[in-house]
Order: sequence, then C-alpha cells, then structure tokens
Amino acid sequence: MRILFLFCFLAVPMLLFSQKNITNTDTASKYQSASDTVNKQKEQKVATVDMYRFITLERDTTYIDTSLNIQKEYSHNYLRKDIFGLLPFANDGQTYNTLQYGLTDVVVFPEFGFKAKHFNFLEANQIRYSSVATPVTELYFKTTVQKGQSVDAFITLNTSKNLNFSIAYRGLRSEGEYINQLSSTGNFRFTTSYNTKNKRYFANAHYTYQDILNEENGGITTINDFESGDPNYDNRQRFEVYLNDAKSFLKGKRIFVDHNFRINTKKGDNNAYLAHQFNYENKFFEYNQATVPSAVGGAIVDRFGDSFANSGINDQTRYNKMYNRIGLIYENTTLGKFQFFADDFRSNYYYNQILIFDAKTVPSFLSQNINSAGGQYEYRKNNWNGIFSYSRSITNQSLSNLDAKLKYELTDEIQFAFQYQNINKLPNNNYNLHQSSYVQYNWSNDFKNEKINTIKANAISPWLDAELQFSVLNDHLYFTEASTAQQKTVNTQIVAPAQYNSTINYVSIKISRELKLGKFALDNTVLYQKTEQQDAILNVPEIVTRNTFYYSNFLFKKALFLQTGISLNYFSSYYANEYNPVIGEFFVQKDKQIGNHPNLDFFINAKIQRTRIYLKAEHFNSALTGNDFYASPNNPSRDFTIRFGLIWNFFN
Repeated sequence: MRILFLFCFLAVPMLLFSQKNITNTDTASKYQSASDTVNKQKEQKVATVDMYRFITLERDTTYIDTSLNIQKEYSHNYLRKDIFGLLPFANDGQTYNTLQYGLTDVVVFPEFGFKAKHFNFLEANQIRYSSVATPVTELYFKTTVQKGQSVDAFITLNTSKNLNFSIAYRGLRSEGEYINQLSSTGNFRFTTSYNTKNKRYFANAHYTYQDILNEENGGITTINDFESGDPNYDNRQRFEVYLNDAKSFLKGKRIFVDHNFRINTKKGDNNAYLAHQFNYENKFFEYNQATVPSAVGGAIVDRFGDSFANSGINDQTRYNKMYNRIGLIYENTTLGKFQFFADDFRSNYYYNQILIFDAKTVPSFLSQNINSAGGQYEYRKNNWNGIFSYSRSITNQSLSNLDAKLKYELTDEIQFAFQYQNINKLPNNNYNLHQSSYVQYNWSNDFKNEKINTIKANAISPWLDAELQFSVLNDHLYFTEASTAQQKTVNTQIVAPAQYNSTINYVSIKISRELKLGKFALDNTVLYQKTEQQDAILNVPEIVTRNTFYYSNFLFKKALFLQTGISLNYFSSYYANEYNPVIGEFFVQKDKQIGNHPNLDFFINAKIQRTRIYLKAEHFNSALTGNDFYASPNNPSRDFTIRFGLIWNFFN
C-alpha cells in the first residue's frame, strides 16, 4: 500500500506539469499530426475525431473517446465493459454469476460449452477493427486482489488509408484472498483491415490466442464460520476449502476472415457483391485435481463422488470447428440491401478414449456437419435502420433463426429500437457428451433443440433510458444438482444435464436515469425481472439496482478533472446458481439463497490530459453490514479492497 501511494504522489505532479498542453482531447477533439513538425511554413494539418474509428463485425462504428464520465468508471474492470447484471467472484479473472438473464448470448449452432469459463474469452463478434489517421496506443492497468496485476495494451496504426493493423494483449495474474484461488489469464489478438483504393474490395481479419487458468477451491466448507464474523477468520486463508490443489484451464485459437467484393466495377445506384466469411477455431478444456479426497472438519469427503482414479485427475476435452459462409448481395440505394447466403458448419468435440462401465458406453467424439441457407434484408435511410434475416438448416439437423431489428432515430438524443428473434437451437456439446474421471460425471445424451422466442424494445432519451425484454423458453437446457439426500449429508456434489419439458416465461424491465444538479449527479439503473414456470429452473433476483452519487469538477486551472462519489450495488434474495469446476458450468440449486446485501464502493477518479486515474475502495461496508455477501452459495464475494488503476492514451 505504501508503494501505491508513493506511485500516486510521484505520478500526479508529473502528469500535471510534464505533459504537453493539448486542448480538446475529448470526443470532440482534434489531434496534431506528425507533419506539424516537418515544415512550420506549411498549413497545419489536423486529424479530426471521426478519423479514429473502431468498427465491429456488424459494421457498428464508434470513435475514440478519452473523456472521463461515470460510464468509464463502470467499465474500468477486467472485462473492460459495464458489468451491471453480472456478479463477480472474489478474485479477478474468475467466473461471474449472471443476475440478468437478458445478458445470456444465444447461438443457434452447437457450441463447445463450459460457459462459466467464457466470460473473459473474446468471441469473434467481440473483436473490433480500427481505422486511424495516426498511430494510437492505449495502456490499461489495475491492481488485483493480493499479489498480481491486470494490464491491457493496445496499439493500432494505418500504414495507408487502405490498410490497418492492430495488436493487443490483455493479461492478468491475481492471487486472491482464499486458499487455492490464483487466476492467470492472457488474451492476445491481432487484427487487420484492408480495402482497395476504388472501394471495390473490403476485408477484416483477426487472429486470437487465449488462455484462462484458474485454481479451483470449490468454495469454503464452513459457511457458519464465515457468517459469524469471527475475527479469527479475518485472514481468509484460514477458511477450509473443498479443493486445495485443483485447477481448470481453457485455451483457444481462432483465425477469422470476413470480406466482400463488388462485382460491378463502379459503384452506382445498383450494386452486386460477393461476400465470404471464414472462421476456424479450436478449444481445449482441462480439469486437474492432484488429491481426490477432500477434508471437511476433519472428515474425509468425496466431493464429486466416486472416481476411477485415486489421485492425479486430468480430464481433457478438445474441440474444433470450421465455419464458411458465402453470400450474394444486391444493393439498391432506394430499396436497401438484399443478401442470399449459404453456410457450412463443421465441428468435432472429442476425447481420447471410449468409456465402458456398468453396462454403460460413453463415446469418445461428437461430430456435427450442418448446412444452412437463408436471406437478409438491410435498410438504412434517413432516420430508419432495419435488418431482417432468416436462416434454416438444409441438412438433417433441425436449426433455424429468425431475427428482425428495427431502429428509429428521432434526433441524435432520442432513439427507439425493436427486436424480435425466434431461435431453434441445437444443444451445446457438453450437454450431450462428457467424460470425466469422476464416475457420475460421464454421460451421453440426445437432447431436443431449445426453442426461444424473444421480444426486445428500448428507448433512449435525455430524460430516461428504458429496456424491455420478454422471452418464452421451451425445452430449456440446464445443469442441475443430482445429489441424493444421503450424498448431500456427506457434502458430495453431483451435477448432471437436464432438459425442462415445460414452458418458461421471462420478462424484464430496466430503467436508467441520471439526475444532475450543478456539479453533483445521481446515476440510477434499476432492473425488475420475473419468471413464470412450474418449477424453479430459471432463477433470477427480482430487483437489481445500481445507484451512484458523485461530484465532478475541474481543478488546478482546469488541468485536472476530478470525479468522486459512492456507488450502491444491490440485488434481492434468490436461489442463485452454484458453480461446479469439473464441468466449468453453473447449475441450479434449491438449498440456499443469496443476496439482500448492499455493496458500497467509494471512488476517486481524475483525468489529466489523456490519462485517466482510478482509485476505488470496493465494498468498504463489508465489515459493517454482516458477512452475508456471496457470489454463489459456497463462494463469498469480494471483501473490502482498495484498487488503483489508470488508462493512458497516446497519439502520434
């Protein structure tokens, strides 16, 4: 801590007085180009903010923003995004419990699974491509829990107007407060964008390599000792945990290309394009546990039941997929854009052996070969923006996706959006096949498709932001606790996949509103959600809220912009899902509720030129409001922690 404050003491004056005074560095800023120093006699050249673009796979474009506002406070975390609706575990780099069902991504093709391990795994649609007038660098840093650090370094440049490269690496190492809780992760990504001078050919491509290592302690065994507030356990290392030497490891590589070619030589009122998308990816999940028996209160416990191995468990699951999509596009400047496409999806999910035991056979692989065809209509004109698409499998597997999105911009500040989606989705692979050294964690199934109907509507205005979602789920797949009553008495946790044959109705309303009075502001986000179901399968808290009261002002003749305040995070009690490290998934449980605990954070943020500094006291009320704060029924959430971080942007 003394080193941290010494760093702040030395860094702040340096930033205040040593940086070159460049005005207008926020969203509406202009940046000096390198040519300014070449010839002072020539007219000064500047690059405007709209020359620094970041583009998603769906062609949504944002511009560089070095301002400091309350949204930047919310996104200064390991995931680099607002995590409202996600409940983090005690250590950075661990998984998150999902408070808001609407945050769950649904993909029609069968995925690898092990979803609890994928919160900080960057998927293809999360990669951004760049186009910048001058080289841009962004450095992110934040302290972690106990020993370690979290960094994210990004650099991008255009070698010409037509060709861009970017390279980035996000790394984390965090020891954690509890026994066997170390996190060590890395996300490397490289992107390139290219277009010909006549704008006839466009291409975006990226390569990623990601690895996520977590020591897995299975949660604490003595919940009563935690909730008692006994000062002997203020050192969290004194708590007994189920697993002292277990760990899980997820890694993956991906090569991705998305490109299109205009058939007609010159762009006019009518244009034809040939489009192609390629995605090759492989993933690997491993669960290791050197010592099989667990010690709970002096008794020996088989935490996950009987095992084929007495020690040295090493479960490995492998997966690869190759996806190709080819499309023909017709564009009319009046009517919009029409696309007809066909895709080919091939995947292999496999183990190294076939298991045969108790007259039961568990195969070693699960292969998929799916072909689909469909169409898409896109309309962008004036204040209207709409995309309507439909695809359906033409092979034996039943798969379909109808997605309709419509957006209307009344003004720059008032927008309305509507979406309807009807999905017939194939199960993820780990529902249908799993092999493990633990006897009861082996299965081979043939589940039906999940059917999901969703309606979403949202409105953005200067007065209120509102989101509404209504979903109907049929044949919902989930993991459930399959332990018998006798197994529960000896702390044995058995988890198995299941399919719910009845209908689940889900509705949510989220409202956001910021109230300002002079230099003070109150930012509020409230989520209400409700489920209708015969059995407690899809469990969510009815109320999730975040309220932030803060003060903002310029200091030192406007050389420093200060922002300080308090945030309240709260969710009502509910039967939260529990995390199981063997399968890397959350499962439904009906024994313990968590929630109804206020979480207060105090923060001081500052902006000096293009540097943003963050200092936060997280959960400072933990010692005052009782030890009833959990991320899952057996895993306490984060204690009082002081964190320091910064984001530093450089422009050439």
